[in-house]
Amino acid sequence: MTNGKKYVDSRKSYDHAKQYEIGEAMDIVLNTAKAKFDETIELHVKTGVDPKQADQQVRGVIVLPNGTGKSVKVLVIAKGEKADQATAAGADYVGAEEMVAKIQKENWFDFDVVITTPDMMGVVGRIGKVLGPKGLMPNPKSGTVTMDVEKAIKDVKAGKVEYRLDKTAIIHCPIGKKSFGKEKLVENYTALFDAIVKAKPAAAKGQYIRSVALASTMGPGVKVLNKTI
Repeated sequence: MTNGKKYVDSRKSYDHAKQYEIGEAMDIVLNTAKAKFDETIELHVKTGVDPKQADQQVRGVIVLPNGTGKSVKVLVIAKGEKADQATAAGADYVGAEEMVAKIQKENWFDFDVVITTPDMMGVVGRIGKVLGPKGLMPNPKSGTVTMDVEKAIKDVKAGKVEYRLDKTAIIHCPIGKKSFGKEKLVENYTALFDAIVKAKPAAAKGQYIRSVALASTMGPGVKVLNKTI
């Protein structure tokens, strides 16, 4: 795959081997985000942990101080009072077995997050094989299996993001949109990066944070000075 002229020109505009202070790095990322749409800015953190080891997992959730800029569609699978609470809290879709059946029969995925109550996990488990690969399976660790559906919905709508390792020990996470501007993006970056640093597993050996980079949806990666060494 060949990269477009804008990408190549952007890459020439800075030293891509250099690690920049966060403020300068963000300036470069914003200047190289040249697409006609409002690009998402992402943080990429390469860690030194072994993702195959159960005691070296890095995973957590955080509500970004300035949100993500993305409107999130929420499906809540619940019954009775909890379903009523979900509707009142602004869930986009609320239901129980009929929602699971809709996903099974219609291959329906017009939502970004699934929230459910512990008593409904048996029902949700029926579609685990289709939700799991899409990263949609509710999980107590990410706050999406809970009795407090109201708080879960409000957190997600406010800009809650989940960070977790991929198979190559890298964390990829959005920190907002180009339109946020430098100050708000740096605030979101700082909150998320600090959370990742604090989430270091006790069993992790050697250097925990190997490298840090920022990139826009269509732009090149910019290395950020790693001060955790």
